[in-house]
Amino acid sequence: MAITKYDPFEMSGLPVASFRMLEDTLNRFFSEPTSSRPWSPAVDIRETENSLVLKADLPEMKLEDMDIRLENGTLTLKGERRFEKKEEDRGYHRIERSYGSFVRAFALPDYADAENVAADYKDGVLTVTVPKKEIAKPRAIKVNIHQ
Repeated sequence: MAITKYDPFEMSGLPVASFRMLEDTLNRFFSEPTSSRPWSPAVDIRETENSLVLKADLPEMKLEDMDIRLENGTLTLKGERRFEKKEEDRGYHRIERSYGSFVRAFALPDYADAENVAADYKDGVLTVTVPKKEIAKPRAIKVNIHQ
């Protein structure tokens, strides 16, 4: 008995060429450098006992090219990473890092203390710390049981 490879697109009546074109297009989209697509920095958000901490990767960005706003319970990061083109920089073989403008918006929970937000930028990482309001912090209550 011969072993044959099953191909679901080679069933009778299906336009095989259309599926192949779609497959090729998707493969190209995911394998090409991201410089041709909009840039969006990677962000991690974690919650501690006392605050929410957001960390965004913004390599080689200047503080004046960033805008951080907290309005109506939404934390918005805006910015632009510019490509510094110099005349002596003609030796590029590839440019895969993305450049351009970005906007990221994050809805904050009701217990976020918008009045005491702090931000720090070090080694290409922006860290925004949003403390929790006192009512949201967990606390232990001792209950005395009388019998």
